[in-house]
Amino acid sequence: MNNSTPSTVPSVIAGRFELREQIGSGGMGAVWRAFDRKSNHEVAVKQLSDAGSSNLLRFVREQGLRFDHPHIVAPSGWAADDDTVVLSMDLVRGGTVETFIRDHGALPETFVAVLVYQLVQALGEIHRHGVVHRDIKPANLLLEATGTGRPCLRVADFGVAVVRDEPRLTETMMSIGTPGYLAPDLALGAEPAPMHDLYAAGVVGKRLLTGERAGEVPVSFPARLWPLLAWMTHPDPAQRPRDADAVLAVMASEHLVPDGAPWADFPDAPCVFDQFATDPTPVEPTRLQDAAPPERVRRLKVLAIGSFAASFLLLLAAVAVLVL
Repeated sequence: MNNSTPSTVPSVIAGRFELREQIGSGGMGAVWRAFDRKSNHEVAVKQLSDAGSSNLLRFVREQGLRFDHPHIVAPSGWAADDDTVVLSMDLVRGGTVETFIRDHGALPETFVAVLVYQLVQALGEIHRHGVVHRDIKPANLLLEATGTGRPCLRVADFGVAVVRDEPRLTETMMSIGTPGYLAPDLALGAEPAPMHDLYAAGVVGKRLLTGERAGEVPVSFPARLWPLLAWMTHPDPAQRPRDADAVLAVMASEHLVPDGAPWADFPDAPCVFDQFATDPTPVEPTRLQDAAPPERVRRLKVLAIGSFAASFLLLLAAVAVLVL
C-alpha cells in the first residue's frame, strides 16, 4: 500500500486532521489514519472522493448520524478544506473482519458466537431508531485490538444507510449492497428493512464458521450456531426473524454465547493484533464486556443537524467559502 499522501489531498485538513496513512477505500472515498490536533488523539477520517450532489448528500446524511453504542462506530464530526471534505470517527485498531477471515480462515464456534451476538446487538440499536445499514459485510465490520481475549466488533460505514420514511437517494427498484450478502427479495424490489441487515449478518456468521467466501458456504455445517444462521438467511422472507431481538432471544435461550474467552488457551487461538503498532505484537487479552441487553444499552442517538436540508446547505456553504 502506498502510504504517501496524494498531491490532490492536503496533508492537514482544515488545520486539524493530519493525514498519516491511507487504511482503506470504498465507493465514496478513502479512509485515512489521522491525528486530530484538537483532541490530541489518532482518529480515522473518511475523505469524499467525488463531491457531486448525490455523494455529497449521502455524506451529509452519514455525518448527521450519531451513535452511542459499544459495537457501533460512526462519524463524530466533519471538516472541509478547499474541495476536500472529510468525516472523522474512532480509529479501530484491530482491522476489518474481512482481513481477519483471510488471515485465520475458519474460526472457533465460541469466538464466532460472540461476534455474531455483538453484531446483532448493534443492528438492534440501529433498527430501533429507524435506520437500515444496507451493506453489512466483513469489510464494514471492525475489530478492536483485544489479542486472544474476548473480541469487540464494531459496525462501520453508513454511507448507503437509509433512514426509513426519509427520501431515498436511489431508485425504488435499485438494489444497494454487496452481492453475496443481499437477501433474494431485495433483488425483486423489496424495500430495505431490518430483516435484510440480519440476513447479511447471517451470511457473515457462516463465513466466520467455515472460512468460505459468500456464495460458497455449504448448505449445512456441524455447529450448534448453524441452525440460527440458517434461519437468518432463509430464502423466504416470511421464514426469517423479523428483528434483532428475536435473534438475541434465541441465542440466550440456547446458551450459544460463552462467557469469557474459552478459545484463549488453544495453540492456534485467534488473536486480534493492533494493526497500527510499529511492532505488531499481540496486546494483552482484554476482558471487554458485551453490550447490555437492548433495554439497558445506552440509547443510540440519531441526530439531524438542523433539518436534513439545512445540513446539506451548511456543508455546501462551508465548502464554497473555503474554495473562495
